[in-house]
Amino acid sequence: MTAHDVRTRFTGPVTAAPLDPEPFLLRIEATAPGLRLDEWIRANRAQLGEELDRHAALLFRGFSVDSPEEFGAAARAFSPELLDYLERAAPRTEIADKVFTSTELSQDQWIAFHHEMSYSHNWPGKLYFYGDRPSRTGGATPVASERAVFPRIPAELRERFQRHGVCYVRNYGPVLDIPWQVVFQTTDRAEVEAYCRASHTEFEWVGEDGLRTRAVRQAVSRHPRTGETVWFNHAHLWHVSALQPEVAQYLLGAYGPEGVPRNAFYGDGTPLEDEAVALIGKLYEDSAVSFPWQRGDVLVVDNYLATHAREPFRGDRRILVAMSDLQVGRGLG
Repeated sequence: MTAHDVRTRFTGPVTAAPLDPEPFLLRIEATAPGLRLDEWIRANRAQLGEELDRHAALLFRGFSVDSPEEFGAAARAFSPELLDYLERAAPRTEIADKVFTSTELSQDQWIAFHHEMSYSHNWPGKLYFYGDRPSRTGGATPVASERAVFPRIPAELRERFQRHGVCYVRNYGPVLDIPWQVVFQTTDRAEVEAYCRASHTEFEWVGEDGLRTRAVRQAVSRHPRTGETVWFNHAHLWHVSALQPEVAQYLLGAYGPEGVPRNAFYGDGTPLEDEAVALIGKLYEDSAVSFPWQRGDVLVVDNYLATHAREPFRGDRRILVAMSDLQVGRGLG
């Protein structure tokens, strides 16, 4: 698809071309100053939906998006109802209404490729990222296409995951992981228990203020519009082998496989092979497409068709995120 082929489908002064020959990650750039992104999205919403299904990720550059509130307005032009962030896997701060900081993890850490909240019983269908304060060095948000990754996962491994699903075990607390009060946004244990029961999550209270949960979720999912089957889980990200070797060795020795902050197993409780986890992570890295953030950039990601990651960085960085299109799990495999 050429830049002209895409451009003629949009109204307004823009150019558009994929950053990857697959094609994947379509860049749409404003060619006139002061073009408000929320207004332009509303004028082109139907076509943008088709392009998101085709490309899996859209990068908007050069538009007028000058604040977290204007970013939220642009996201709502795509989907009016933005989502809260429950069952959190990382610390976040709400900056504007339903607009959050991206994962607040140490800047020297790499965040592996993942589908947002694929460990949960529901998840967002669309993600929105905003280059509020790009870092001077590093800090990109690479994306990888499931259309490139899923077919390359060995059939035997895919079938085993699909047959059993993925079991996630998590321990919440101030020593091991994020406190459950932050994850579930409540201090009421009864509310947490009700959430767990409703989401088919086993739970047990541990010690004075600890919580352990266990849930079996899908390994793959089906795209609600295109019908494509995609790899859709957090197994390679939550598995204990994703930690630094010395950290994993210490935690396993001190707490055991089910006592570490997070771990993933096959759905029948069988341990995942380190080699399988490493292979999946490598396939995502090999398929990655990356770009340096510019101030005001907005990246829209189909949470089924693409995974995202975060590179380490130096200097001040604030990338904001919003979510929409709540999806409910359709069972294992």
